[in-house]
Amino acid sequence: MGMGRRLSLIVKAKANKLLDKHEDPRETLDYSYEKQLELLTKVRRGVADVATSRKRLEIQIQQLQTSADKLQAQAQQAVTQGRDDLAREALTRRATANQQLADLETQHAQLQAEEEKLTQASQRLQVKVDAFRTKKETIKATYTAAEAETKIGEAVSGISEEMGDVGMAIQRAEDKTQQMQARAGAVDELIASGALDDATLPGGKDDIQAELDRGSATSDVELELAKLKGELPAGGSAPAIAITGEAATAAPESAAAVPDSAPGGTT
Repeated sequence: MGMGRRLSLIVKAKANKLLDKHEDPRETLDYSYEKQLELLTKVRRGVADVATSRKRLEIQIQQLQTSADKLQAQAQQAVTQGRDDLAREALTRRATANQQLADLETQHAQLQAEEEKLTQASQRLQVKVDAFRTKKETIKATYTAAEAETKIGEAVSGISEEMGDVGMAIQRAEDKTQQMQARAGAVDELIASGALDDATLPGGKDDIQAELDRGSATSDVELELAKLKGELPAGGSAPAIAITGEAATAAPESAAAVPDSAPGGTT
């Protein structure tokens, strides 16, 4: 295959693919229906033209027939008056008129047959156009429903172009949000460790000051703990836990059962 034929084939293939991508079957069906209507209109116009010609011939035939009848009457009148020359002239003209009548009647018969033929063709074409219109609307409705179902399926599955763009935008937003959260957390850790200065504080703080602040905070906690311990009762023991229930009832009885003993005395 030559280079030119190969290039031509590639161009045709690309063009066919592009046309197929942008072709809408509904538009193609509507265009075909319009063409059929135009053809039907032409056929009907042809029927009207033939009928007009036939009617014109009928008028001419009627006029020639009237003229031939008049010439026949004139010939009879000339014979009655003994004017054979006039009678002969009238008969000659009548013969010519009759010949024209025969020709017109032949043409009339042909036009009438053509009119009937075109009328039948117009009727058959009308039936086909009506059937095509019904089929066209059915196909268009089916295609529209299938297209809508396809778009819904693509939207639900996320493979449509619009939903794909939305999904990518959401993914990018989530990635940026996670990146920003990670950055914020890292900055907070660096500020807390003293690696970075807090620019919102007047004059800022260095790492030594941060360490001193942490030590001061620890000292404050120890002082608070010592203060709480100093508020405890003498002996340093925590208050006894209250006894509830049957144990609380039994305790006084046990205490009463033990006799008091005085120092140095006898029981």
